[in-house]
Amino acid sequence: MNKINELQSINTKHTYLTEKGLIEVKAELEFLKKTRRIQIAETIHQAREYGDLAENSEYDAALEEQAMVESRISELENIFKNAKVIESQPSQDFVVIGSTVKIEMDDGIDEFTIVGRVEADPSKKRISNESPLGQALVGAKKGEEVEVTTPIIRYKCKVLEIK
Repeated sequence: MNKINELQSINTKHTYLTEKGLIEVKAELEFLKKTRRIQIAETIHQAREYGDLAENSEYDAALEEQAMVESRISELENIFKNAKVIESQPSQDFVVIGSTVKIEMDDGIDEFTIVGRVEADPSKKRISNESPLGQALVGAKKGEEVEVTTPIIRYKCKVLEIK
């Protein structure tokens, strides 16, 4: 049994979050467990009162929503269990999760914050450490040129600044 626990801890993949991200995950989890579950249970109860469950679309929809909520609860619990909080003051010597990086690419200069996959939002310039660009940048130093490999293309970018 001890070897199984060792293997599980080796295979456990951390979920990197900022403090704010951890608070958001906790709040969503609490809302789903304490509020949304109760709302859905009431909806299912009301739908059962309509009669024949075989042709009851409200009942089917409520069960489907319940399954989605339970799936999300499970996902959030897993995120919370494997969460590793990112330092609020990241290193400025090299790129780490939590760093904001100014880079030069072929099409100009851009700035991104490297975050864990849960908090990634490319539209807000927050890229995952697991993305091709994020993977290439983590560990890079100011002035260093890194090669980014995607399934479609390869390109180089230069680290101009690390905040």
